[in-house]
Amino acid sequence: MADAARYDARDGIGVITLDRPDNRNSMTPELLDAFARASAAARADAEIRALVVTGTGRCFSAGADFKAGLQRGSGDLPPAERSYAMYEPFLSLLDVEVPVIGALNGHAIGGGFGLALVCDLRIAALEGKYGANFVALGLAPGMAISLLLPRLVGVARASELLFTGRLVDGAEAERLGIVNRAVPSAQVMDEAMAVARAIAGNAPFALRATKAALGRGLAAQVRAAARAEAQDQAASLATDDAREGMTALLEKRKPRFTGGAGPTGGSAG
Repeated sequence: MADAARYDARDGIGVITLDRPDNRNSMTPELLDAFARASAAARADAEIRALVVTGTGRCFSAGADFKAGLQRGSGDLPPAERSYAMYEPFLSLLDVEVPVIGALNGHAIGGGFGLALVCDLRIAALEGKYGANFVALGLAPGMAISLLLPRLVGVARASELLFTGRLVDGAEAERLGIVNRAVPSAQVMDEAMAVARAIAGNAPFALRATKAALGRGLAAQVRAAARAEAQDQAASLATDDAREGMTALLEKRKPRFTGGAGPTGGSAG
């Protein structure tokens, strides 16, 4: 079976493709491990001048796969470390020295939305849904979304989206400034590659220096925010409301939150 995520490069442009459309490119162990390998290959490729990250199918990434779990690593690790480990492969994009363009071919939700936010630029599908619906599932956010989203749209708008868990379509994502532009899904990759070629036509050293200047210190801030979020996300996983939120999602019904703080018996599955 082909890798769940793969890296290819041509004419100075690298492409990471999430390739489990039947599972909505969700964050299974298989996909996260493959993404870590693809990201490492992109970081080691001195020939590329831009990197595009995209998915196959109707989803860029639907975030966590509740059947696979929301934590990774040995049970001997503290819960917060296991929550952080879920996001570490996606956060590795922070170490890519060339501009990263998210070609959001479809929905990007939860951790998948976080993956979109760690890209430098984003081209969205008009038909896609975008956002972080953690609270609607009884969960605290992850992937440093609480840091990254306000940088794009401002605190007030980010607060509304995070407090309500509301998802937005591509057109609204463009209006809010979450994405650079939204186009029909069939045109997303062409648009992203056009931007990548425009970037790749510039001087390599100047490109890398400009990206470094724009993001100086940001990677450290994002990782610190993701670790702080992991504490709260791990705590939220131990609540009755989290179990109810995820069960309701799988059963395709509205959750009935009670504010219960009892343990759920460990990570969700």
